[in-house]
Amino acid sequence: MDNYQHKLLIEAILFASAEPITIKDIQKVIDINESIIVNAINQLIDEYSNRSSAINIIEIAGGYQMSTKPEYAQWIRKHKRNTQSNKLSQASLETLAIIAYKQPLTKLEIDNIRGVNSDGAVKNLVDRGLIKIVGKKEAPGRPFLYGTTRDFLHYFGLKNLTELPPLNNFLNEEAA
Repeated sequence: MDNYQHKLLIEAILFASAEPITIKDIQKVIDINESIIVNAINQLIDEYSNRSSAINIIEIAGGYQMSTKPEYAQWIRKHKRNTQSNKLSQASLETLAIIAYKQPLTKLEIDNIRGVNSDGAVKNLVDRGLIKIVGKKEAPGRPFLYGTTRDFLHYFGLKNLTELPPLNNFLNEEAA
């Protein structure tokens, strides 16, 4: 790999890192000399400074991080406020995982698997459009059956349900 490829790889690592990343951490990923990493980072800093971009690379907390330029801070804060409420609670994530892997199923079946009442989580997921009523069970009371939606696939970046990780992967991790 040449220096240009190293620079691109370091740029990708910086982009993918939510937290500042140290030179030592970069060395753990790509086993190259520290001076090559420092040189590549300095080149990237110069490139981002010289181009018309809202992004820069900053040295912070003993490492380096991609960041938006300060003049865009008010819009980034507004975006963060708007997206913070989009995060799912632990109860909603558990409920959604159960539905994704076991669908279609009733709320009572969800409650039995979780061991707690799931009314709030089911309502939240329906309101967000991540699950929907897909039918009624042929059982006394004809309870609703729930399944995932296209919005669920989009939210998790899946083409279809076959792209869900195998359930036994999680069961094996839990047993370990």
